[in-house]
Amino acid sequence: MRLSRLARRLMPPSLLGRLSLVMVLGVLTTMLIGNLLWANQLKSKAALEAGAAAQHIGAGAASALRFFQSLPPNYRPILIEQLRDMGGTRFFVSVNRAPVEIKDIPESVLSKAVLDTVRRTLIHDLPRLAEARIGFAMPDGLVVSDEGVTVADLPEEWVQHTLLIKPRPAPVLVIQAEIEPGGWLYLATLMPDPYFLDNGNPLPFDRLLLQGLTLATVLLLSILVVSWITQPLAALSEAAVAFGKGESPALPETGSQEFVRTARAFTAMRERIQQYLEDRERLFASISHDLRTPITRLKLRAELLDDEEAGQAFHEDLDELDMMVKGALQSVKDTDIHENHTELALDQLIGRMVRDALLAGHNVVYQPSGLKVKAKPLALRRALVNLLDNALLYGKAARIAVSKVDAGTNITIHDDGPGVPPEALSTLFQPYTRLEHGRNSNQQGMGLGLGIAQNIIQAHGGTLVLSNHPQGGLWVSITLP
Repeated sequence: MRLSRLARRLMPPSLLGRLSLVMVLGVLTTMLIGNLLWANQLKSKAALEAGAAAQHIGAGAASALRFFQSLPPNYRPILIEQLRDMGGTRFFVSVNRAPVEIKDIPESVLSKAVLDTVRRTLIHDLPRLAEARIGFAMPDGLVVSDEGVTVADLPEEWVQHTLLIKPRPAPVLVIQAEIEPGGWLYLATLMPDPYFLDNGNPLPFDRLLLQGLTLATVLLLSILVVSWITQPLAALSEAAVAFGKGESPALPETGSQEFVRTARAFTAMRERIQQYLEDRERLFASISHDLRTPITRLKLRAELLDDEEAGQAFHEDLDELDMMVKGALQSVKDTDIHENHTELALDQLIGRMVRDALLAGHNVVYQPSGLKVKAKPLALRRALVNLLDNALLYGKAARIAVSKVDAGTNITIHDDGPGVPPEALSTLFQPYTRLEHGRNSNQQGMGLGLGIAQNIIQAHGGTLVLSNHPQGGLWVSITLP
């Protein structure tokens, strides 16, 4: 559960972000699996090659040790001098009185495997070998004799291609074995593949650079493709929002076949809805017009009744019927107002409403805010007038406040009435819904004002919320984008 919540929080809200994230995760997952397979294969291949090379070097070192053991001590320096002058030999050779201390390189799995193989080969070929020291060291500062001579002190032709290699230094394998008491043979050489340790690294710099460029290219192409795909969807969303506000923008029929079909279906749907709204308005207008004549005739006939009490009852029923027809027509027309959105100064709009209410003897308090909104002037005024009338009718006094919030502009109306039972708050926007307090305060009301106001605010893309204020009275909160 927590993982799913965390995933929803981390998931980008836009389609472009989500598709880009999926593409990047897919490429990264593929790279990770590929690197794991590549690393296993590379390590296995490097281990086999290094093992074979170590066995070959170990055999050569064992042969050299046997040969120098068989030579008289006086001949060894002469032979070593000849080998150095000849050049091109496998090992750099010297004889020391004691083993020389060398600075080993940091141990790795591959270097340890090579050293173990060389040691096993020497023990196998020279079972009577007293002692041997084997290790890898870098040529910089490498000591080659017990007199402190280093590789840098040697002539270049002695160590070129044997201990030194370009373009960068490589680890040197140093074998020191005691061939007689007080006599240690010093053998140093490069591996057949001097940079064999790099083969054990599954992610060298050039491979990381290539994968980084691949990821950047895939991400760039994904963003371009997803942007190209989502642009028509954004146009469709904007057209739907505009249509919900009463506008009728044209949706271009360009792009992929799927979007062209969607655009045509949206246009056809918009035309059907527009036709439905027009037919609905004409229908209610016709019903209102057609019902007025029989209602008027019935009123005249009710006046001719001899029973005044019955005539009065008929008049009251007909008046109620007439009011219901007018209210139904108003609920249709007031939620379908054809206006353009205009920048409105709320101080001017609400100020005029407050002045009218004060002239009528009502108690209204409003502090100018200097804020503006983009809305349909007549529609917004009709919604605010309905809400203010309700506040003054049922609450006797009202306080209006305007403020800036993150979602847009907030308008609140707070009355001094008795409030509304919490269970009835959700039903107040339904047509013809009236509470007992409302029926006692205004017997001519039809219960349509709040529903009309809500429809107008929602058509502007805003919200209308009713709640009971902690200090008493009904609290109306309008948020406009």
